[in-house]
Amino acid sequence: MLKVWGRKTSVNVQKVMWTVGELGLPHERIDAGGPFGGLDTAEFGRLNPNRLVPVIDNDGFVLWESHAIVRYLAAVHGQGELSAAGEQQRALADQWMEWANTMLYSDIIYTLFLGLIRTPAADRNVAAIEAAAKRAGERLAVLDAQLAGRSYILGDQPTVADIGCGSLMYRYSTLDIPRPRLGNVESWYQRLTERKAYQDHVMIDYQAMRVPGA
Repeated sequence: MLKVWGRKTSVNVQKVMWTVGELGLPHERIDAGGPFGGLDTAEFGRLNPNRLVPVIDNDGFVLWESHAIVRYLAAVHGQGELSAAGEQQRALADQWMEWANTMLYSDIIYTLFLGLIRTPAADRNVAAIEAAAKRAGERLAVLDAQLAGRSYILGDQPTVADIGCGSLMYRYSTLDIPRPRLGNVESWYQRLTERKAYQDHVMIDYQAMRVPGA
């Protein structure tokens, strides 16, 4: 059986679990990291020498790095579905996964989420938060153009491209920040929120992560 190490509130674990949910894979998720600890044990170090989550063990095959795990699970269990059919479509899906990491992740997770939820208000870098919100909105306009005439990033059904980008959207859409009106992105995000796997594994209440004074 597939085993997944990682806490359900980690956005990188959420990418993997959303994939698992979409594919309907039997699995066991093991809480690790954050308040659960366990990353400094010798056993976990053998799974991932970087001591980060997520990590999977799929019948003896161990893999870390969330995007690598998502691609692997989709390729093994979701050919023609989450793993887009054809080399060019798979390359485009990879392109959008990497775009999410290089263009969105730092601003949404490291600056906005950590700045607003994990930092007391008195200690916030307000200028950095404002700049990150503006930058994220501008970059999402690129995605908005891609979504014109499409239900999902590459077409009529979700692929790993949507997982890479969409896993960030719940936090982006629920943080107290200004957001530009991007009709295609908003419609796409609404479609994501209607998917059970997204509801179960990405739309996780993060208020318990809020530090005092935030």
